[in-house]
Amino acid sequence: MGDEGRFCISCKLTEADGERLRKSLPVEEEIQDLADFFKIFGDPTRVRILFLLREGEFCVHDISVLIEMQQTAVSHQLKLLRHARLVKYRKEGKQVFYSLNDEHIEEILAIGLDHINE
Repeated sequence: MGDEGRFCISCKLTEADGERLRKSLPVEEEIQDLADFFKIFGDPTRVRILFLLREGEFCVHDISVLIEMQQTAVSHQLKLLRHARLVKYRKEGKQVFYSLNDEHIEEILAIGLDHINE
């Protein structure tokens, strides 16, 4: 970064502009957390599961049937989604049911789909 303090002449950014813009960025920890959050959406299987869970609450068995994957593979993906706080679960006896953690996840999926369909 030997060019710190040097902005493109045609853009007319000043040092004050640069400082203000740098301060507007989230802190590094937030940047990393957000990047990690979006990495979760980088796997088609996880995205399928999330879209399915927009429709309601399902057990691992039903999810695996609906997306045509082995239960162990689905369980692994659900574990990752749980750790990322995208899905939650509840137990009913030995049965475990999964659903989206909150409405923000549904909104993110809808916005993403809208964006790629523009």
